[in-house]
Amino acid sequence: MIYVGIDIAKQNHVASVMNSDGEILLQPFGFTNDHSGFQKLLNNISSFDTENLLIGMESTAHYAENLTYFLFQRGFHICIINPIQTATLRKTNIRKTKNDRVDTYLIIKALIMNKYRLFTQRDLESLKLKNLCRFRQKLMKARTKVKIQLVTYVDQLFPELQYFFKSGIHGKACYALLKECSNPDKIAKMHLTRLTNLLSKSSHGHFKQSTAVHLKELASQSVGIKNDTLSLQILQSINQIELFTNQLEEVENAINEIMNHMDSVIKTIPGIGNLNGAMIIGEIGDIQRFEKPCQLLAYAGLDPSIYQSGNFTASRTRMSKRGSKLLRYALINAAWQTTLINKTFKEYYDLKVSQGRGHYNALGHVAHKLVRVIHKMMTDNVAFNLA
Repeated sequence: MIYVGIDIAKQNHVASVMNSDGEILLQPFGFTNDHSGFQKLLNNISSFDTENLLIGMESTAHYAENLTYFLFQRGFHICIINPIQTATLRKTNIRKTKNDRVDTYLIIKALIMNKYRLFTQRDLESLKLKNLCRFRQKLMKARTKVKIQLVTYVDQLFPELQYFFKSGIHGKACYALLKECSNPDKIAKMHLTRLTNLLSKSSHGHFKQSTAVHLKELASQSVGIKNDTLSLQILQSINQIELFTNQLEEVENAINEIMNHMDSVIKTIPGIGNLNGAMIIGEIGDIQRFEKPCQLLAYAGLDPSIYQSGNFTASRTRMSKRGSKLLRYALINAAWQTTLINKTFKEYYDLKVSQGRGHYNALGHVAHKLVRVIHKMMTDNVAFNLA
């Protein structure tokens, strides 16, 4: 077997080639993170048999993704290495040395000494899901922030409005009204027929003329600040919210397409749909990385923290929350959805509540049970069969 170790950086990568006997076939050479650099890598390793060639790279944020896609599409065998493995090998050296050339050899040694798993098409899809789900979370946080800002603006300009609509101001009818006319004085002067048609159309006939009459009376007596600049801020905020909503819809459609293509067994669990399943699969990646369910729990930060001092050891502690925040959110949400549908999980949740556990504490215990099921299902690739 011939090994290629590549040390990844933002702009310039370094690679070396060695055989299984430890003989250096190619001294470390640098290549840039662009087409000409990638072509240089291909030219340097073209003399070796592709079937007997194994390329190793560290998992370093997103910097290795372009090269991974490039090599994978050309049929090379690729292995992504945990940086902890190379860091451990580095400590075995007598002299403390850390540079790109040395790291390429350490990556090769990690391939030779440790079990490795080849990068597959399923890993590629999991990586896409991971990126999409994390981007979706950022969009949701951005939209939530703008929604909070919108409430602040409306509170100043037309404070009575958010209590007028039972669902609050974040509804289609309210948005349509504020985009048309956010100033209460102008709403009070708006023709009744025009206001009625606006509310009726945006609410699909839910709001009638009586609602428009009530709204005009409320607007005429509003104690809001007479400030036209707030109207501009309200309009711009609504436009941003609608833009984020459209972007979220596009991202979710892309997630659904990948999930439908993967047809993962995780979707057979009651309560786990495409979105929750995508977040779990994207964050977990290769389930073989976790030999036991407890390791997966620790990765999600659902494992209990340990508090010990002298002879004292706390019997009850909070979850550590040290792992993937998105995976933890997805598992807790999936646990709640599953308790609403599956009898076994519902009984387990009720048992924990009857023992004095709070809602989220009980959900944490359900999530522990769910993680064991997910680990078993994904490891054996079997559908959900818990009664």
